[in-house]
Amino acid sequence: MQPQKKTSFQDIRDEVLRRIQDRVWDQGALLPTEQELSEEFGCARATVNRALRELAERGIIDRKRKSGTRVAIAPVKQARLEITVTRQQVEDMNAVYRYRLVSRAAVPAPGWLSSQMGLMAGAEVLHLQCMHYADNSPFQFEDRWINIDAVPDVAEADFSQTGPNEWLLSRVPFSNAEITLSSVAADAALAGFLGTQEGTPLFLMERATWFQEQPVTFVRMHFHPGYRMRTQY
Repeated sequence: MQPQKKTSFQDIRDEVLRRIQDRVWDQGALLPTEQELSEEFGCARATVNRALRELAERGIIDRKRKSGTRVAIAPVKQARLEITVTRQQVEDMNAVYRYRLVSRAAVPAPGWLSSQMGLMAGAEVLHLQCMHYADNSPFQFEDRWINIDAVPDVAEADFSQTGPNEWLLSRVPFSNAEITLSSVAADAALAGFLGTQEGTPLFLMERATWFQEQPVTFVRMHFHPGYRMRTQY
């Protein structure tokens, strides 16, 4: 007897797409939950999540935390911001990458972080501050909080040589992310880290990620003056 073929995320993606195209699920229709789909297809919930995430990236479905997944009413092209490793960003510039851990402490989550991420009051988080360099020039100052309950291994992880973003991407999946882009004036501390004058405008990216509704990490990344971001759609 031939072993039964394991259901892949591509199988689920294609079947969901077929149902949308055949109007089994019409525009604006609420899709079954990840748990319901995983039971239907006989696979792990993470497999379903990956399939739906790809369809969301293509603008075919809309996914919102706590309100479910719906067929997009007017599918549109979407600019894509990939979660990349800073080392790769620097090396893609043909520059030499260097990393330094500035500080590390396990602390109770501050109130603003608990509110923003949906953390339990008093949850323990690992707070890391790191510097990234390109050809020995300041490239990025990283200020990150990681939910220890979601990533227990992080409490013992060694970040003296490898940055937390690189470590997380190799170990922890995510199902939802929120990204905010803005400009801020450098305070005295940021000016010192990034080698500029106090008050200089800096590009700031804030990113929060969850896995199956559990908060994983929140990070603020301040980039050197003149940093530019490019995306495609």
